Amino acid sequence: MFQLPFLLSAALAVPCLASGEAPTVTLNYGVFQGAVNGNLSTFLGVPFAKPSVRFSLPERPALLHGVQNATAFGPACPQQALTLPPPIPPLVSEGQVSEDCLKLNVFAPKSAKPGSNLPVFVWIYGGGFEIGNSPDTEVRPVVERSLATGEPIIIVTPNYRVSAFGFLAGKEVGDAGISNLGLRDQIFALEWVQEHIQAFGGDPNRVVIGGPSAGAISTGLLLLSNKRFEPTDLFRGAFMLSGSPITTGSVTDGQPYYDGLVAANNCTRSSDTLDCLRRVPFDAFMATVNDTTNLFSYSSLQNIWRPRVDGDIVIQDPLISVSKGLYANIPIISGDSDDEGTEFSLSNDNITTNEEFLDYIHSNYLSNSTSVQIAKLGTLYPNDPTQGSPFDTGTANQLTPQFKRLAAFQGDYLFVGGGASFWNTHRRRKMHGVVNKHGKSTPILGAAHGSDVPLWFPPSISNATDFVPVDALINFINTLNPNRSLKAHNTSTIYWPKWNELMDGSPSLFTLSDPDALSITPEDFRVDAIQFLFEVLLQQAEKSA
Repeated sequence: MFQLPFLLSAALAVPCLASGEAPTVTLNYGVFQGAVNGNLSTFLGVPFAKPSVRFSLPERPALLHGVQNATAFGPACPQQALTLPPPIPPLVSEGQVSEDCLKLNVFAPKSAKPGSNLPVFVWIYGGGFEIGNSPDTEVRPVVERSLATGEPIIIVTPNYRVSAFGFLAGKEVGDAGISNLGLRDQIFALEWVQEHIQAFGGDPNRVVIGGPSAGAISTGLLLLSNKRFEPTDLFRGAFMLSGSPITTGSVTDGQPYYDGLVAANNCTRSSDTLDCLRRVPFDAFMATVNDTTNLFSYSSLQNIWRPRVDGDIVIQDPLISVSKGLYANIPIISGDSDDEGTEFSLSNDNITTNEEFLDYIHSNYLSNSTSVQIAKLGTLYPNDPTQGSPFDTGTANQLTPQFKRLAAFQGDYLFVGGGASFWNTHRRRKMHGVVNKHGKSTPILGAAHGSDVPLWFPPSISNATDFVPVDALINFINTLNPNRSLKAHNTSTIYWPKWNELMDGSPSLFTLSDPDALSITPEDFRVDAIQFLFEVLLQQAEKSA
């Protein structure tokens, strides 16, 4: 059993409120006054760690005097500038940004009080480990829906550091013990939940974690055995959209990017380059971070700011841990969108021939693989647009001669294939798989990465035409089983089988399609390609171990 850093007990304050009165909760480091929002009590911008210097471990929040206003979201952690290609629209400004960003938000039924022992869902945002902020996904309608279905829940949304601020790597970083700071922030927030969520009416023994994209990858990494905590001490279930434990290099593999920041910030001659980076003014340092590659650069999903093996939080390549069964054997919902790779292939429009495609996947993703393996992957991901992504669209959406082929490979490399590989290894009796085909008609992108999030988290209950995904998630948070009177448009009950309940000899997937169509379909797509790709990736990881 791990030792929580929060050694003091929370002082629980029962929010017995008159109608319209602002809810107040007392924790052992401060008193926080939130707001009533519909049927909810909301506490926004609550610090779960104190302000700290750049590139330092999260620490216990400082003692706060007086009643703290918890009615507005805190600032976002520093966000990396992205070179978004069309047709991806420009990102909406996240508002205030600060290095003092380790805040979280609690959304609870206004009737909740200590002793309510409601299940808790901790939502970890996505953003490719380069961007992201806790208000990115509107979670209040899901809590409202949980009240309507008689299965009330609490949702907690923490911030964590991203880009170089959260995932700096290199020998100096490893020696200082500050690797994977973004993951350490997430762990710290989960430990905060263990100590404090009872004050809001939650049950620390009934926590489910999850998120999309980088949030799902983070969830997958937190499932793995490590040296800091037992996963099951912090959560009992996981919900993962477009992400799973991924292969990744070591902290020392990030040395070139560390050295690049050192040079760009004129720290080369410093006797302590890490301390020098800490002292660079924020705007100047942020400008050098923004000059590094991002998810929409030519290198695409081989992003430089990401979790890495450090022997502590990530003890070995995640694919090796998965292959050995070294992860928490807990109930999981996991799934992907059909066309995960399309938006990440828009910056590769100069790859137009078969030779350029093979060279790109070899040099960018599979540098330790043999030419024979690369050639076989070229066969398994053929130079045929009718078999590319967006899938099932024939010759349409062929932006460049290799676009759909690249999209198929890159989507499988980081998302779809990773999920399938993990599912095949996981104790199947505890897995529910899902695939999203909603948005398939979208030109170029199809059912793209992230297009499923609004199905699980509709922006408002009034805009939702079908509550099946929402209800399935609420069921899972409550019971670790998505099935409880699932109905679509008041029709007959829908049953979501476990992934290993075979359909036509293949695993079963809960499938979301247009318009609000639901079905159970077999996972029988690209089986040989995905299996071989992950054999190659596992071999590559083992060579690097």
